Amino acid sequence: MNPSLAVYRGLKCAGINFAASVPCVNLQQFLRMVGEDPEIIHVTVTREEEGVGVCCGAWMGGRKPALLMQNSGLGNSINALASLDLLFKVPLLMIISHRGCEGEPIIGQVPMGKLTPKLLDAMQILRFSPSPDQAKEVVAQAWNLAEERRSLVAVLLDLQFWRTK
Repeated sequence: MNPSLAVYRGLKCAGINFAASVPCVNLQQFLRMVGEDPEIIHVTVTREEEGVGVCCGAWMGGRKPALLMQNSGLGNSINALASLDLLFKVPLLMIISHRGCEGEPIIGQVPMGKLTPKLLDAMQILRFSPSPDQAKEVVAQAWNLAEERRSLVAVLLDLQFWRTK
């Protein structure tokens, strides 16, 4: 299955109806799908920590939010995630394009790529890394866990995920 379509279908199965995003080359097809869906309010933000706040507000307004970003944005948003989502137990699904892994052509992506799983672990954020064949079910399950636990859940999608056709 097309990787972007699989993730999009997972959002739909989960009932996600609000998404904030920061552009990423790996997410571009997926972001187009989200943006064209009349049932999902899609807000592009200038920085990931802004997206954290916007998603928290959406959840408080009765929406089911997802934050769509590259893993470099995780570094940008750690304080907002900790002092807002974790502190106030706001469920949030994070779909994260995981750059800096095997096959990464841009050396500047590698340090954050190596740190991303460790940062999620340090913040006690549950994470999944599905294959495209598993993505629909895993994304839906990730939101269900976020909502049930009132916590953050991350779905990390590395370069190999996006290259699978």
